[in-house]
Amino acid sequence: MSAWLDALHFLRPHWLWALLALPLLAWLWQARRRQRSVWRGVVDAHLLPHLMVRGTGIASRTPLFVACLPWILAVLALAGPSWRLGEQPLWQSKTPLVIVLDLSSRVTATDLPPSRLLQARAKLAQLLEARDGGQVALVVVADDAFTVAPLTEDAANVQLYLDDLSPEIMPVDGERIDRGISWATRLLAQAQFKQGDILLLADHADGMARDAAAAARAKGYAVSALGLGTATGAAYRRSDGTLARAALDEGSLQRLASAGGGRYHALSASQADLMRLGVLLPEQATATAGNGAGKAWRDEGYWLVLPLLLLSLLAFRRGAVVVFIGVLCLPIAMPAQAAGIDWWQRADQQRHAQLEQGAQAYRGGDFVEAEKAFTGIDTAEGWYNLGNALAKQGRYDEAIRAYDTALQRQPGMQDAVANRAAVDAARKRPPSGGDGQGKDSPDNGPQDRGSQGKGQQGKGQQGADSPNPAPPQPPPSQPPSSGDAKGAAPQGSPAKAPPAQSPPDAATQAAADAAQRERMRQAIAQQQAGQRSDSKPGQQAVAGETAAQRERRQAVDAWLRRVPDEPGALLKAKLRLEQERRQREGQ
Repeated sequence: MSAWLDALHFLRPHWLWALLALPLLAWLWQARRRQRSVWRGVVDAHLLPHLMVRGTGIASRTPLFVACLPWILAVLALAGPSWRLGEQPLWQSKTPLVIVLDLSSRVTATDLPPSRLLQARAKLAQLLEARDGGQVALVVVADDAFTVAPLTEDAANVQLYLDDLSPEIMPVDGERIDRGISWATRLLAQAQFKQGDILLLADHADGMARDAAAAARAKGYAVSALGLGTATGAAYRRSDGTLARAALDEGSLQRLASAGGGRYHALSASQADLMRLGVLLPEQATATAGNGAGKAWRDEGYWLVLPLLLLSLLAFRRGAVVVFIGVLCLPIAMPAQAAGIDWWQRADQQRHAQLEQGAQAYRGGDFVEAEKAFTGIDTAEGWYNLGNALAKQGRYDEAIRAYDTALQRQPGMQDAVANRAAVDAARKRPPSGGDGQGKDSPDNGPQDRGSQGKGQQGKGQQGADSPNPAPPQPPPSQPPSSGDAKGAAPQGSPAKAPPAQSPPDAATQAAADAAQRERMRQAIAQQQAGQRSDSKPGQQAVAGETAAQRERRQAVDAWLRRVPDEPGALLKAKLRLEQERRQREGQ
């Protein structure tokens, strides 16, 4: 008990000053009780008790202490009484790091075999793999600085660019280290970081670079340096073809680190240099509300709210307690769902849940269950999906009526128009036993919304492997829109209905159909044979695919072959365009 009293304190003790208002409240309470009526002004005081009928209500029988108790409890609850510690999540922010790599022609020197560039790439890969969290960015600099990878917590995203780093991607050769440090400072400032680290990988630093490091330090960013090269140095070829010699100037880099408030270390094969620079384990800024790490004093004032609520019932009329208890028990007596209706969802959310349930049943091939789910949704989406489910069951007349209702709800609904036309054509087409197509064929149906319903509706043909998309989840606070909550449409569309003409006799029609099928079979066999002999591995014809599917696959393969697969060239083009933009804007 004594330990509990010793630990008892208030998190917000200034609220206790409100207890000084208790004497004033007590005086007002007594004054109100003395002034029962206006008769005190006209009737003698000794006669008033015999003439007046004393009140029988709760207020007349409430003692002064009970009247003041709610105020005391409210003030104590607001003051935040606390007597125990609880687990408190720590707010942590790891220091971000911006890496600045010198990509001038000096990085091609071979005093760090096989070259400084390859050693720098390996060191950056080691850093990104071993760094324990925190955002990282990569900046390259020559005559100007450019962002290769912005600040991100995904170090693997930065690693993607390492193999493409070379002086060839830089628009102009140069040795403006100061611009790289200034650009890194700008990135940290734009991200609204108050603290951060800048790591420079170079072999020297001039006076302008030291000034840029000092400016970064003034903004709260520490600048460290990792030396590339050796003191003896090696020859390299500039971009203009002339030869020069590059050597590690440790003195200039140490002065730069001192001006930037960071550290310096020469590049080494192990992680000793990175550990010495402190970039593997970024510092964390933490904030706790308690005396111990990860713990804080718990506010126990909410316990005083329960007796405060009970005392507040005294201010209501007779029977208020019974009503209050009944209201509390009402959610327990009433089930959360009754007759399949969720009382915690709005009507639009319930409709969307039905659409999602029907779409899942449709994707599973249970079209009867999908029909049940879509039935009763009196929206364009509901009738459209219902038509799709009916069409997949071969009930084309009912499907067409559902599409018509959807078009009444939303005139011009392209998917409903296309699917209605496809179903109508399938309904009018006479059954044929030779090709497996007919009214009851499971592959005949309306077009697939979201894949080929728009692009192929003019052709009236679609592949049998087109996807069946499910309706996307809209935000709970918004009703499903006409473009967002469509159900999955049936796959496979029939051929376009032939124009009206005088029907030939049965024998002539059967012979024509057989000849047409034989010509199509021969054409497909010849085309597949040519593809097997001429196409590359991975481009062979897929067994069972239709002509339309094969054409689409070949078109996609052709476009993929035209896409350049050279990240270095893309990065070079990106930096060149950025350089041109800066020149136009006069930066």
